[in-house]
Amino acid sequence: MSNGILIFAEVTRDNYIHTVFFELVNKARELSKKLDGQPIMAVIFSKPDLVKEFQEGFTNTGIDKVFVYEDNAFENYSTQTYANLITELVKEIDPAIFLIGATNQGRDLAPRISSALQTGLTADCIELDINEKGQLAATRPTFGGQLMATILCKTFPQMATVREGVMKKEVYNQNHKGEVNRLDVSKYVEDSDFCIEILERHIEQQKVNIKGAQIIVCGGYGMASKPDGFKLLHELAETLGGEVGATRAAVDAGMTEHERQVGQTGVTVRPKLYIGCGVSGAVQHRAGMQESSKIISINTDVNAPLNSIADYTITGDAFEIIPKLIKYYKKNSK
Repeated sequence: MSNGILIFAEVTRDNYIHTVFFELVNKARELSKKLDGQPIMAVIFSKPDLVKEFQEGFTNTGIDKVFVYEDNAFENYSTQTYANLITELVKEIDPAIFLIGATNQGRDLAPRISSALQTGLTADCIELDINEKGQLAATRPTFGGQLMATILCKTFPQMATVREGVMKKEVYNQNHKGEVNRLDVSKYVEDSDFCIEILERHIEQQKVNIKGAQIIVCGGYGMASKPDGFKLLHELAETLGGEVGATRAAVDAGMTEHERQVGQTGVTVRPKLYIGCGVSGAVQHRAGMQESSKIISINTDVNAPLNSIADYTITGDAFEIIPKLIKYYKKNSK
C-alpha cells in the first residue's frame, strides 16, 4: 500500500537547495498530520560529498528519509537520467504523494515521471490539502485564471508541481534526525545517459528580484492615466525600502518590464506588505500575491476585486494619495 510523501530537492547551479523545496516540506508536514503521520521523504541529486552541506537543512525541516544520488555528472541537470532514476525509486518505495517545485527544472521533469509511472499530475498548484477520503486535493488556476479548480488524482503516486512562493518556509525541529540513504547510480544508468557535455555556460544576471522583497508596491493598468505613473511607484518603493511589481495588464501595456509581473503568468510573492495601486485584482493576479501578510488597495473603484482580500482599502486617485504617503512617511520616519 502506498505510504509517505516524497519531495524532489532541486539543487541550483550555485549548489544550494531551491527554496521551493523548503516550502513543500512545510506543507508536507501539514498533509502528513492528516494522513496519520506518514513519513516525509526527499530525493536529491548532487556531486559527491555535497549532501553533507545540506544535512542541517534536511534535519531542520523535518525530513524523515533522504534518498541521495551522487555522481560528478550531476553537476549539470540531465532530464532523462533524473527521470529514469526517480521513476525507479518511486516504484521501489511506493509513496502516496510526490511533490515537485514548479520551477523550470521541475516543469521539465514532472511530466516525464508521471508518464513513465502512468499516473496523474496536477501542474502549477497554489494550494494542497487532504480531503475526507484521504486523497490529495490540489488546487490550481484554470480557464485562463478565471477559476480555481481542485483536482483529485485516483492513481498513485498522486503527483503535483507547486508554484514557488505560495507556501511558507519554517524551521521544524533542530533536534530532528533523518535517515540518509545513498543509492546506486549505476544500477539504472548507462554511460550513454551522460552523453552530453556542457562546455560553457553563460548566465544573464537577474536585474529584478521581487520574490525576496518584504515590501512590494504593485502597479496596475490604472497607473497608465499619466506617463509618469510607474516613476511614482518607484519613488514610493524606494521610500519604503521595497520593490515595484506590476500586473500583466501593466506589463502588456509596456509600462514596466516582465520581470516585475506578479500573478499566474508572472511570479508568486509573499511580502510582509503589498500595496496595490490602480490594481483591479483579477483572479490571475490574486493567485500570485494573496498570501501577503498585509494588503493595502488604492483604487478609485470601491468594487475592485482586490478590495475583497485587502486588509486596508483607500478609495481615491493613486496619483493624489501616493505623494501624500511619501511625504508623511518621510516626515514621521527616523
